[in-house]
Amino acid sequence: MTKHVQYLTDCMIATMAHGQPDYGLIPNGTILVKEGRITWAGPTDACPVDLDALTGRSLEGRLVSPALIDCHTHIVFGGHRAQEFEQRQKGASYEEISRSGGGIQSTVRATCSSSFESLVDSALARLDSLLKEGVAVVEVKSGYGLSIEDEIRMLRVARHLEAVRPVRIHTTWLAAHAVPSSYTDRPDAYIDDIVIPGLIQAHAAGLVDSVDGFCERIAFSSDQIERVFEVARSLDLPVRLHAEQLSNSGGAQLAAKYSALSADHLEHLTDADAASLAKAGTVAVLLPGAYHMLRETVCPPVETLRAHGVDMAVATDCNPGTSPLCSILTAMNMACIDFSLTPEEALAGTTRNAARALGLSGQYGEIVEGAVADLAVWNVSHPAELPYWIGNGLLSERITCQD
Repeated sequence: MTKHVQYLTDCMIATMAHGQPDYGLIPNGTILVKEGRITWAGPTDACPVDLDALTGRSLEGRLVSPALIDCHTHIVFGGHRAQEFEQRQKGASYEEISRSGGGIQSTVRATCSSSFESLVDSALARLDSLLKEGVAVVEVKSGYGLSIEDEIRMLRVARHLEAVRPVRIHTTWLAAHAVPSSYTDRPDAYIDDIVIPGLIQAHAAGLVDSVDGFCERIAFSSDQIERVFEVARSLDLPVRLHAEQLSNSGGAQLAAKYSALSADHLEHLTDADAASLAKAGTVAVLLPGAYHMLRETVCPPVETLRAHGVDMAVATDCNPGTSPLCSILTAMNMACIDFSLTPEEALAGTTRNAARALGLSGQYGEIVEGAVADLAVWNVSHPAELPYWIGNGLLSERITCQD
């Protein structure tokens, strides 16, 4: 991890700048940095300053891109659900597993019974896997506490990760993730008793960057989520939403109504939904890990999203139940193979568009003037190799020029 450099040269730069074709590639490039921000990036022979007067180094012809962003994760949780995976592979249905005490409620029990320290340790193992692949920004959701105390504790764990690793954490309040067993058949009461007052408390403690919910027939209705979003709006917090994953439940239209940063999953999105997301400027976050693990057969309508000009991000959705995926590069590969994204769309989905999905446009995800100088250097000859190789240890180094 390099700091305090003023220039990087002898590199191929994938700027991923908005509106620039072919990855915004600059061969034989140089990047100038001042006080942790990029001040210039372009061909070395057009560099506006004398590099001999600055402190920096050669990248020896390597590819450099913006550091990657995982804009949808649930990496703070206790335990695992490998036994349930084994049960499913032996023929058990999700309903059978849930009736026997499995499913999300088993993760809730494991999370609530885990110490703060053990939650940090287990989250760090997953976070370190992401950092080894050039990730600099990670969104982390609550949602496995389902009580005010435990939801807030999850966010405190997430915030602590920034203190022990070189990463920016974006925290998301997701208490509207599932209905706890103590509120069975009383989801409205859970919203009133836990989700809304807990959000207000977590916001007052400075722990919330955005608000999310699971809008689905097995979780919460659009009317119930809208009540949470109204409170988020009153607190001046942006929203995002798990929407249209298993059915069309009105989530995308709700996300558009509230100008959500992102709508995530979207397998059952309609043409009208895509048009609404485009008008609202909401990013579509695609999560191929969950699609793969659940053996889904309905893909997000990528052609429809393209046709309406909806920006697409890609994320791991790392979680113990439906996407135990800690590799952003594998998520990019899956997005290409399973959802037919191009390699350039996949890289934009983990850089520029992922930054938009977190409200960080202009700061992360592009190598442009004014952006944070947080970069990934790769042992590849072309950016298409990043989603092409699987499990190949492509990262040479991550460079952060911040103090």
